[in-house]
Order: sequence, then structure tokens, then C-alpha cells
Amino acid sequence: MSDKKSIFSGRGDSKGSDGNGGQNQQKGGNKRPSLMWLYLAIIAVLGFAYILGGDGEFGTMSQVSEQSSKEISYTQLQSYIENDCVERLEVSDDNSVKAYIRKDKQGVVYAGTDKERSMDAPLKVLIPSVSDFNKYVSEQNELRAADGQKKIDIVFKKDRNLWYLILVNVLPFVIFIVFFIWMSRGMRGGMGGVFSVGKARAQLFDKDNQNKVTFKDVAGLEGAKEEIQEIVSFLKNPQKYTELGGKIPKGALLVGPPGTGKTLLAKAVAGEADVPFFSMSGSDFVEMFVGVGASRVRDLFRQAKEKAPAIIFIDEIDAVGRARGKNVMSGGNDERESTLNQLLTEMDGFGTNSGVIILAATNRAEILDPALLRAGRFDRQIHVELPDLKERVDIFNVHLRPLKLDDSVDVNFLAKQTPGFSGADIANVCNEAALIAARGGKSSVGKDDFMSAVDRIVGGLERKNKIMTSEEKRSIAYHEAGHATVSWMLKGANPLVKVTIVPRGMALGAAWYLPEERQLVQTDHLLDEMCATLGGRAAEELFLNQTSTGALNDLEKVNKQAYAMVAYYGMSEKLKNVCYYDSTGQQGYFNNPYSEHTAQLIDEEVKKMINEQMARAKDILEKYKEGHHAMAELLIEKEVITSEDVEAILGPRQWKSRGDEIIEDNANSANNALGDNSVNNALGDNSVNSDNSDNS
Repeated sequence: MSDKKSIFSGRGDSKGSDGNGGQNQQKGGNKRPSLMWLYLAIIAVLGFAYILGGDGEFGTMSQVSEQSSKEISYTQLQSYIENDCVERLEVSDDNSVKAYIRKDKQGVVYAGTDKERSMDAPLKVLIPSVSDFNKYVSEQNELRAADGQKKIDIVFKKDRNLWYLILVNVLPFVIFIVFFIWMSRGMRGGMGGVFSVGKARAQLFDKDNQNKVTFKDVAGLEGAKEEIQEIVSFLKNPQKYTELGGKIPKGALLVGPPGTGKTLLAKAVAGEADVPFFSMSGSDFVEMFVGVGASRVRDLFRQAKEKAPAIIFIDEIDAVGRARGKNVMSGGNDERESTLNQLLTEMDGFGTNSGVIILAATNRAEILDPALLRAGRFDRQIHVELPDLKERVDIFNVHLRPLKLDDSVDVNFLAKQTPGFSGADIANVCNEAALIAARGGKSSVGKDDFMSAVDRIVGGLERKNKIMTSEEKRSIAYHEAGHATVSWMLKGANPLVKVTIVPRGMALGAAWYLPEERQLVQTDHLLDEMCATLGGRAAEELFLNQTSTGALNDLEKVNKQAYAMVAYYGMSEKLKNVCYYDSTGQQGYFNNPYSEHTAQLIDEEVKKMINEQMARAKDILEKYKEGHHAMAELLIEKEVITSEDVEAILGPRQWKSRGDEIIEDNANSANNALGDNSVNNALGDNSVNSDNSDNS
């Protein structure tokens, strides 16, 4: 939009952990040991103690391995069984058997050197076959039962896989260690994890950033730049102001419509000031957790105070600075209000806040809390308005730098064709023109590409596949020709640029005008505009003897304008110098400040005014009937006609446009101040081209 340059942003000062700070620690030799390894060692010891001494199967196998069972032959095992020395047998599926010796027979079995071993250790034997061994033990148990002896207990066990044992006994400890490391990093670094919820997520811009936006990149906005530059100048040279006892404003609020360059000005401050610049959006303070917003405000100002002098920029501050007490359903513990209270305290409270300047931007200053706007918090409100003609020329020059242009492009002409456009709109026009030229396979961007881009942005996408009957096309042509004819003959009406019956967006046809940029609008101008707006419906009634729904937008505009003239501006005969406009916005729908009789008078005056302008439009169309018909037929044939075609039919327009007067005044003042050769440098090479001025 306004100026999309990428700015490298860091999260705090990273040198303490990965930058020069780590190098300084290594050079000094006093590197602080991390406690993380101690924690991991303790966890590992506890884990091995559990594995080696636990009651699970893995612990049992470890105990058995420590006791190192003695291996004997299968023949010896048969002799022990037949001599009634074996009490219990454990048979595994890997053809191994553990034989546990009776306590009264252990002295015989473990004779000699075997006494040094544990008497409870089993004997390990490899058998040829589990089934044959089971049959052999069953026969021995039958013989023992016949002799009245106790049978040998035999147990069959499935030997578990080593990976299974590791998965069951080790994996839980691994998961626990990973979780512990993650939690410790979140608590130590403050950049992630559950412990960083209350941390401010501000982007830090300092003098080390390479991609900077400076005041040279901000075209127009001279008044706003002057006040912002004063803040930057104070930060660079505070003695200039403090020697006289002056104090820099504690805060400045940028107010203006969307796309006018408020955030771009803040980026320029970040690029020009040699102090830390913290940028954060108002919505970043608001969270669903109670107390998080206030905590982030405290953390943001704490960081700024540590790096003072510093600048804090809060974009879209209306997200957190809305007036308190409006929402009665939220109660006194509303999270947003708590965040606002903390912000008010940090900006101007008992605590010192020296060296920190607050910048904020919003396009809804009327809903902000009065305590936020008072002196001592936001001392200045800098209004960033839509650019005028001269400022649009400067903005176009900025956005045209990267484009490849041909000789047909005139910056002054483009500026005159875009009244009411913001800086973001102008940037969009330049980008759309480049895309249109590339789509057409051109090697450079021309004047026609820019005009198509303006039409695309204002009117919408051209719908060439829209099917219309010949009768509908004729009705639309007569309607648009009525607008063009009436506006061409009225001084106060906006100058015509072109007329089209090609559908764009939701409109079936359109007449393009160049609105005059007036600071004050007189009654005659408003009436002329109203008459030109009604020219389409008047042409339908006068020449087609019918009306259509195509005049809906015209009638809506006329009714609103007439009501404003009667009820707000006091421009009617019966209600002169009376205004019922409420600038505070507190007036409800059901408590109008006038009586029913006055409301009836307003309705009568509005109807009278509209009817008079309708009759006036019909008189003009009747007078220039032949020119209107010729223009309508030309529209049916060509679908698009320009002001040159209208001039060829109706003759030259008698009144010069205000844009031409401004360009000529600027050129004359430049000639008087700097000489003839400076005009091209100040306004562009084609700024004094009379042909372009007349054509506009």
C-alpha cells in the first residue's frame, strides 16, 4: 500500500546470547556453566536406578545378569531332576531352561567352588526341544506322584525383545527430558513457551538495520513531516531545546483516513532516529487471558526505559484505547480496560517515564478515551489528510521511480486524474498500470495503462462478456449522454473525462468526472452537481418517455446531498441559517432536535430542490437536444468516448478546471521564485504543456 519496503526486525537484543556477548564470555574465560547438564545427570541416575532396581521384568533380568547363572549340561539337569534336587523350572521360547535347586539340596549341588556363588542362583541349561523337554518333565512328575513326592513346578515364559524393553522402560524418560528442556528454554529465553505469554511482542528497529525508510521516501505530508522531524531532531540534539527550558512532547498521535501514510511516517522515524524504536500493534496487547495485556504494556515500557532514549510506536491504538464505560456487559474487570488503565499509568503516572516518546496511529480518533488524549500523554495530534494535487505529484514521482515509462506519461496529468486518492491508492495505481502493460506485452508503461488502472480501481473490473439487448444498450447510452451534456454546460459541475457504456463492477455504464478540489463549496456548485447527477434520469424521461432502475445510485446521491443542504448547511429558503448536525455523534435516531413540523418542512424543501434541478436539467437537454442525440449514437457505436469527442460535438467548455488553475499558479510562482528553468525540476518536464492541461 503506502510503501511496502521490507524492514529487518529483531526480537530484542540478541547479542547477549548468540552475538558478541558469547564471544566476550569466551575471551574472558569466565563462562558460566549451565545447570542443564546437572539436571540431565540427575534424571539419568534416577532412570538407571529405576531400571536396575525396579520390580519390572527388565529389573529382574538385570538382577539375574548380575548373579551370572551357572550353565550346566542337559545330562546334569536330568540327573538333578531324577535325584529330586530341582524345585522349579522356567522354560523360555529360546530353548533355555532355568532350574531352581531345592534349599536342602543346594549344598550337594553347589559343592566346592560353587559355595562362593549365590545359593539362590538358578542353573541355566540349553535343551534340544521345548516339547521333548516338556514330555520328559511330565513323565518325571508322574513317577514322583506315584512315589508320593512333590511335583516339579514348570513355568513357560516368552522372552521379550530388547527393543520392547527399551521402549517400555526408557522412552518415558526421554519424553520427560525433552519436555523439561523445552520448558526450561521457554522460562529462560522469554521467547517461547508458556512463560512468555506476558512478554511484549514488539519489533525492535535500531541504527544497525540495513533496509531503512527515510523521510525522502515519504512524499507529501509536509506539515506532518515537520512535526515528526522535530521529535527526531530532539532525540539527536536535545540541548537545542533544553537550553531554553523547553520540553519535547511526550507523545504524538497520528490521525487520518486509511492509506494516507501514518505507518509510513512511523517507519521513517525508525529509519531517521538513531535511537531504539519499538513497534507494536494495538491488537497485540489484547488476549483472552486475564492480566496478559497489562503485563505486556509493563514489559514494553520496561524494555524502552532500559534503552532510553527510545521511541514506542503503537499502530491502530483504537484496538486498546477505546473509551471506557461504553460496554456495560463487560463489567469492571474487562481485560481491554485493564490494559488501557495500565497504558495510561505508564504514559503519565507516578513512575518516571523520561526518555521514552510515544507515537501512535489511528483512523478512529473519535472513539478513543479522553484520558488518552489529554496533554501529558498525547500532547500533539498530527492530522494526516488525503494529499492535494501538488502532494499527489510528489507521491507519483516516488512510486514511478522503479517503473519503465514511455514519453506519453505526464505526472501532472496523472495527479489531476486521481483526486481523493490516498498514497496507498496511488501506489496501487502504479502497480496496476505496470501489470496491465506487462499483460499487453509492452516494453514500457504508458499513459493508457495508467488510465486503465484508474478505471479498474475506481469502477471495477470491465465485464466484456455481459450480454445486453439493443434496447438496454440504447437506454444506457441516452442516460450517460444526459449526464455528459448537462455537466458540460454547467460551471459548478465537475469536468467530464470520459463516458462509457461498458459494464464495470456493478454499474452498466459510467460517466467519469474530475472532481474539483475545493476547500469551500458554495450553493451554486452543489446545485450544479445535483443537476448534472439528475441529467441521466431527465434524458430518459424526456427522450425515451420511460424510466429505469439504472438511476438508483443517482437518486440516492441527490437525496443525501439535498438533505445535507437543507438540514445541515442551512441553504434552503424556509430554513436559512439553521443546522441540525450533531458532530458529537450522541444524538439518537428517535430524539431529533427538531419538531414534526420542522421535519415536514425539511421534506418539502428537499423535494422542491430536487424538482427544480430536474426541471433545469430537462431545459438544458431540450436546448442541446441535437448534441445529446449525436453523443448517444456515438456511444452506441464506440461504447467509450472521451472529453475530446464531447468537445467536438458540443464545443469547447467555457470554464477551466481548478486543477489547471493550480498547476498554472504553481508554475508561475516557480518561475518568479527560481526562474524559467526551475519549473521542470519542481513540477516535472511536462507540467507546462498546454495541450495536456486542456485535454484534462
